[in-house]
Amino acid sequence: MTASVTRTAHQVSARALTWLHTHRELGALPADTTADLGDPDSVYKPLGESALAASLVLRESAAGGTELRLARELMDFCWRQFGDGDMLYERLLRYSMMTDPLETYAPFARCGIRHEPLERLLAHTSALRSVRGAEVLPNRRLAVANAARVAGLDRGAHAYDWSALARATWLGATPEPWLIDWMTGYCVTHTVFHLTDWGGHPAGLPDDLTAYVATWLPVWIDIWAEIEQWDLVAELMIVGCCLPEPYCAPADWERLARVQHADGLVPRDGDPVAHDPGRRFEDHQHTAVVAAIAGTLAVSRTLGGAAEQR
Repeated sequence: MTASVTRTAHQVSARALTWLHTHRELGALPADTTADLGDPDSVYKPLGESALAASLVLRESAAGGTELRLARELMDFCWRQFGDGDMLYERLLRYSMMTDPLETYAPFARCGIRHEPLERLLAHTSALRSVRGAEVLPNRRLAVANAARVAGLDRGAHAYDWSALARATWLGATPEPWLIDWMTGYCVTHTVFHLTDWGGHPAGLPDDLTAYVATWLPVWIDIWAEIEQWDLVAELMIVGCCLPEPYCAPADWERLARVQHADGLVPRDGDPVAHDPGRRFEDHQHTAVVAAIAGTLAVSRTLGGAAEQR
């Protein structure tokens, strides 16, 4: 069964990564883009998500040589789109309360791509009481903390109370699992992602939360698979790879492989997929990202990986 998961997960992740690489120019920033970013979610955020997927492929080093090359090229493309980091620096300089420059920078820092002026500015802004006291969702606060950890900016006065951050989330209360809804499902997945640094530090998930997730994760995957919410299903499958004892069910991987298109696209949901290339990329880029991450981590974990990154 383990060999089946490894084989199918590698197929899904390799195809998804190839699709992201092949269509990367469709996600390029418009030529007139500035650090002001009228709509950060339109192109800027997806670029950062593609960089995240590539960084995890490179971190795990469980893929074949072709996939590692594609991941490096995708990282380089995204970094160039951000002006080799200058755009992130300019955005933080103008908008000190924004967390996205740090979160976008973290995958590059994970791979050794650094921008010293940005890091100096981040060290300053992340210590400001106004920035640290900003009112955001608890799982979003975890996102910032993990980005700081990855970038090496969580030491001394910049340190975070991980236990308190975990307990402030919905998952941290170990609530009635049947009351989970679609948006809370995403919050749960990201709580796990950030506590464990995307499976690189499985022990970062407290024991009681690990037991809770291990019990209910198979149920949640089945629920959202039944209604064809493939993006959330793939995110929940990443969660399974982040547990100290990974949950990687062969049936889940076979189901995800069946819905993946021959070119590597993984549909967001059960709605028809558009024929227009730009629309296809816009609608399904995120699902390809999470499928690439899920497959990468599943291959690594089934082969005995899960190196503690800290």
